[in-house]
Amino acid sequence: MKIGIEGQRLFRKKKHGMDMVALELINNLQKIDKKNEYVIFVKPDVDKNCLKETSNFKIIELKGGAYPLWEQFALPKAVRRENCNILHCTSNTAPINTKTPLIITLHDIIYLESISIFKKEGTWYQKFGNMYRRYVVPKVVKKSKKIITVSEFEKNRINNFFKFKDNDRNKLNAVYNGVGEHFKHIDDKKIFEDVKKKYNLPDEFLFFLGNTDPKKNTKGVLQAYSNLVKEKNINIPLVMLDYDKSELLKLLSEINAKELINNIILTGYVVNSDLPAIYNLCKIFLYPSLRESFGIPMLEAMACGTPVITSNTSSMPEIAGDAALIIDPFKPHEITNAIEKLYSDEKLSEKLIAKGYQQAAKFTWKAMAENVLKLYNEIYLDNNKLQ
Repeated sequence: MKIGIEGQRLFRKKKHGMDMVALELINNLQKIDKKNEYVIFVKPDVDKNCLKETSNFKIIELKGGAYPLWEQFALPKAVRRENCNILHCTSNTAPINTKTPLIITLHDIIYLESISIFKKEGTWYQKFGNMYRRYVVPKVVKKSKKIITVSEFEKNRINNFFKFKDNDRNKLNAVYNGVGEHFKHIDDKKIFEDVKKKYNLPDEFLFFLGNTDPKKNTKGVLQAYSNLVKEKNINIPLVMLDYDKSELLKLLSEINAKELINNIILTGYVVNSDLPAIYNLCKIFLYPSLRESFGIPMLEAMACGTPVITSNTSSMPEIAGDAALIIDPFKPHEITNAIEKLYSDEKLSEKLIAKGYQQAAKFTWKAMAENVLKLYNEIYLDNNKLQ
């Protein structure tokens, strides 16, 4: 069997969620599958060392313009040229007209939902991406042999949205993501010193992975943090990743808390290998999103021995289990109260840390890769029966 895997953005320097999932899938398939042939299709970029060829894994750097052009024209042409038996597209979308049996990873369908905040807010780049997905995804869902999503919650959302008929429901599969083995408790003070210096981190801080995506609830977190400082008199710094200072000042102005800019550390982009140290160093990890299909950062923090605050919405209770403090993300005062509670209650913090280690251990990238490989085999066998 010859399997093509779309990894268009894997060589870019600044990787994000879906890129890391695809990279972990490929790395773990390389460990467990020495039999089948693989062709990884990537767009040329700077980080070529993140992925290496092996005897049965070939990497093809494929030019082809912007994302839609690359995906709709360059990719299917290359897949035909390589005579792939299966094409796995890893990031929600896929070529509409490919004749190769298709499996897609549909991380979420937020861009198809009617919640107004997810359609009206966000950058122009995010809005264009969502327009593209709204056009492409219904078409590729219909023609896919298998669909992977990342939680039972998201599986139910997809099933309810597309209303699969009984004979099509077995093509939709929930396959959990995992936690990288480098996310763990760290004792090495030298690592901490290097990371603190590199990102200008204080000795004690709250950690929040905020960005401009409306689902991340950045404004709600800033309101909760303002309450914490002004009403609870807890003046612990807040660390945020890769966020633009002008955008932050705009949000702070909207909640009448512009002076808090001096309490917030913006690290810029953090490479994945530095994240475990930051999780280890932080006092509390904040993950009160409005909507998530999985929530890998929660598990990363837990694996590092950090107490987590997360939301009672979408997939987050499913993934966090009883190992996090659960709040309503639409109510900033609940976030504030949860931070105060964890900050002052050492026994509660220790209890969540212990449960967090156990919860994170349930999710591995190896198990994810094994489940995906089973789906490849099912598609291949089914396709041969039809021929």
